[in-house]
Parts: sequence; structure tokens; C-alpha cells
Amino acid sequence: MIGLGTIINTIAIVFGGIAGHLSGRLLKERHQETLSMACGVSVLFIGIAGAMEGMLSIENGTLNSDQAMLVVISIALGAFIGEIINIEGWFERFGEWLKGKTGNSKDENFVNGFVTASLTVCIGAMAIVGAIQDGILGDYTILATKAVLDLIIIMVMTCSLGKGCVFSALPVFAFEMGTEEAVYHAFQVLSDGGVVIDPIHELPWSKCCATVIDRYGVCWWISI
Repeated sequence: MIGLGTIINTIAIVFGGIAGHLSGRLLKERHQETLSMACGVSVLFIGIAGAMEGMLSIENGTLNSDQAMLVVISIALGAFIGEIINIEGWFERFGEWLKGKTGNSKDENFVNGFVTASLTVCIGAMAIVGAIQDGILGDYTILATKAVLDLIIIMVMTCSLGKGCVFSALPVFAFEMGTEEAVYHAFQVLSDGGVVIDPIHELPWSKCCATVIDRYGVCWWISI
């Protein structure tokens, strides 16, 4: 099923946020640091393994390294473009909008938690490559692995930064779903037997978005 990995990843973030909110007093700071380091090492291992797979090759019994310059250029160019379009600023404005719409106007850490968590779970090779494989091939294995990591990461971040972190599920869903067709498809599936809060419409930061509560009572905000 195309898009299944995105749904798994989104649900994992929601559950991670809920778990973090409920267990905030149980997880001590040293427990949070240990879980964060474990996730960090796992992400590094997966990232290095993926990069080495594309850069290293064996020819005539000799190990060769290629495309190192491409990696450097891609990282530098991506960082430069991100600063030009001010991605963090867009997240902050959307966070302020969410803060008011969700009744968290008095939560001073809401926007900070939302932006920090969103940038953490949205940026990375696993999100990009996983979304491509899920959307084109229907292979959700990378996003399923990312979902486990995101669940732990968001749980830990929610303990320290508050419930704004759980709303990072929204940009992850929008980022990984990717197309207007996917948004319309997701809207049809989620609204079947559910309640439509906002039909598909356009906002300053999204040309195609909607809010719906599915048949199980879970509220979804889908967009591109």
C-alpha cells in the first residue's frame, strides 16, 4: 500500500508524544539522555551505511571510493538553500498558528517544542529516501525504521519541551506524503466514516490542505 510508511511514521510520532506527555515525570534526565544518545548512534549508523553503499565499490579486489564531492556539495547547497528560504521561519509561523488553533496560547514552550521536533524528524536522508521508496515502490521499510526512532525521539523531547512536539506529526505527514493527489487520496480515506473539520482548501503556506477526524476519533491535518 502506497503511503503506508508515512501513516506508520505519523502515528508513531503521535504515540511518542502522548507517551512523553504521560511519562514526563517518570523519565529522569539521565534516562532521556541515554535514549537520545541511543537514537543518535542509530541514525548515524544507518546514515553512514547508506552513504557508504553508494560511495564504495569493489573493482578487481580493490575498494574504491566515489562521489565524495557530491556529498559535500549536496550538504552545503542544501544548507544554503534552507537559509535563503528561511525554513525555520516558516515552521515558527505555522507553529504560532497551531498554538492558537489548538488552544495552547498560554503554553510558552509550544512553538519552540514544535519547531525543534519538526526540524528533527523532517530533516534527514531517511525521511527523503523513505518517502520516495514508499511513494513510488510502496516499500515502507525505511519509514517503518524511522518511525521507531521518531517515537523514542519525540517521547524524550516531549518530556523536556512540552506537548508542542507531538504536533511535529503534521509536517512529517505533509512532507512524506508529497503530492496533491496523495492529499486528496488521504482525505478520502480518512474522511470515510469520519468528520470533516476543514475541507480541502488553500492557505498562505499550503496550496492544498484539510483537517479531518477519522472514524476512530483521531484528528488529522493533511497538506502539501
